[in-house]
Amino acid sequence: MGRHLGDTQTAVGLLGQVTVLLTTDATIRDLNRRFRGKDEATDVLSFPAKPLQHTKPAERVAGDVAISVEMARKQAAEQGHALGVELRVLILHGLLHLAGYDHETDAGRMQRREQQLRAKLGLPEGLIERAGAVRTKTRRRKP
Repeated sequence: MGRHLGDTQTAVGLLGQVTVLLTTDATIRDLNRRFRGKDEATDVLSFPAKPLQHTKPAERVAGDVAISVEMARKQAAEQGHALGVELRVLILHGLLHLAGYDHETDAGRMQRREQQLRAKLGLPEGLIERAGAVRTKTRRRKP
């Protein structure tokens, strides 16, 4: 997983150290509640570091990414691929957030970048497309 993290970080263009926490639904739910005010488990959370002045490039910290392995395992099964593939999809998504992208507010900018990088890294459909597919299916059911 470390090699993929480095390759993905380079592809994203994200400078600085990144820490990835692989955790449980309970822990990620707690983090989501404490930092985002949402009392629910989620698949991936990103915590960008505050820029420090007078930091040498080798000492930069980009931030932290937390991933629920339980959620990743469920999503991998739903998508029909291995857990390792799903973890790589989640890492990409988390790193894009660390790089300043926000699919909730950027009018598709993060989605386009994620699509480009998934193609480059050989990854399947990403989280944003999956969410869009769910919304589309829900809309079609309404009369």
